[in-house]
Amino acid sequence: MNKENTALKETPNDHPIIDNIKDRWSPRVFADMPVSQTDLQSMFEAGRWAASSNNFQPWNIVWGIKGSETYDRIMNHLVEFNQSWATNAPVLMLGVINTKTPDGKENYHALHDLGQFTANMAIQAHSMGIAIHQMAGVNFESAKEDFGFPEEYHVATAITAGYYGGNDNDLNDDLQKEESALRKRKKQDEFLFNGDFIERESL
Repeated sequence: MNKENTALKETPNDHPIIDNIKDRWSPRVFADMPVSQTDLQSMFEAGRWAASSNNFQPWNIVWGIKGSETYDRIMNHLVEFNQSWATNAPVLMLGVINTKTPDGKENYHALHDLGQFTANMAIQAHSMGIAIHQMAGVNFESAKEDFGFPEEYHVATAITAGYYGGNDNDLNDDLQKEESALRKRKKQDEFLFNGDFIERESL
């Protein structure tokens, strides 16, 4: 039985939030339609205006559209598990940080800032009907060498992008189950502390 992926998944939020956050999720299948460079530039512009410690903006994005050499080069650095489904995506990216500040000190906030960039980009993308899915499964060192980044840079994540849609049958059985699983998050009282940290057992 074919099952089409849809943009909306039920999100059991406990408090009101805007739809672009509530409805955003990270699929592994995408509609069979390209993402234009114009749309990508709108997504990148949203990321460009993310908050950044000392305005250092340590993020760097390598991107490629399916069918291009850059897309294939990024794909080559994904771990096998991610390659198995990321081929559904019309766009692949690498999120790269400069781990040094302009005066050569360690930038301990660079990963946080890249996260801000990607979150901005994801919300902008969702407003356009485009989903992104971030991946930790990337061969960091080989990607860094292939794309010519200096020693102080770190390839932190890979990212897929594409319009919501597609067919879950393009995935293996285990991933089909994950795609249809209910969304869940920790409750606020598991990570909020109005005072001292209290270790809590995970549910």
